[in-house]
Amino acid sequence: MNPVRPRVVQVLVIEDDPAIRQLLRTTLEAEGHAVHEAATARDGRTLAGNRRIDVYLVDLGLPDGDGVALIRELRGWTQRPILVLSARTQEAQKVEALDAGADDFVTKPFGVAELHARLRVALRHASQTTLEGEAALTVGPATVDLSAKTVQRDGEQVHLTATQWRLLEVLCRHAGRVVTARQLLREVWGPGHADQAHYLRIYIRQLRQKLEADPAHPVHLVTETGVGYRLVIDNDSIG
Repeated sequence: MNPVRPRVVQVLVIEDDPAIRQLLRTTLEAEGHAVHEAATARDGRTLAGNRRIDVYLVDLGLPDGDGVALIRELRGWTQRPILVLSARTQEAQKVEALDAGADDFVTKPFGVAELHARLRVALRHASQTTLEGEAALTVGPATVDLSAKTVQRDGEQVHLTATQWRLLEVLCRHAGRVVTARQLLREVWGPGHADQAHYLRIYIRQLRQKLEADPAHPVHLVTETGVGYRLVIDNDSIG
């Protein structure tokens, strides 16, 4: 009996720069993926509506429309991963794109290895409806059990306040993906606190003290400057 081959991942690249499209096509096809290309938002919509796409790579600076608006439109009917391709100076747009429904971003100029790692993380999490079914997540020296709502480090129970746990839980459910500061504030403290980023900085610092091997140089509770935070669990390391 012949083994069943895994289905080829269908990637839609919506990017107006032909050199970047060529780079993405070459490297993604080398990984065994099928690549569809669009240079405009209009062509991207057409391809998205006529192909079974597994993951979207969307440039924010499209010649005929706003990439954020396109992401919001795509998110209206698909839950497949959307990764933003963004210039280093577009932090505000990154935040807007993530709030619109994008799963992650890759900053231009990007390394091929980083792109592929982020793509693997996005696809892996897309295959899971939730992380709650996993017995535990490994975060450096700590183990987080979402079902039991417990944290252990080096075999010892770690005490978290209710707010610390809610923050960690949200990050765990988006593990490997960046979560904007505004989203974290809404989900943990409520919509009335969406602009009070000082709360977040304080509690992130507290979690690092309890979870990181070296809180001054965090490798798991990572700051995405100007955007938010990312929880890197051991299986999702992209360094």
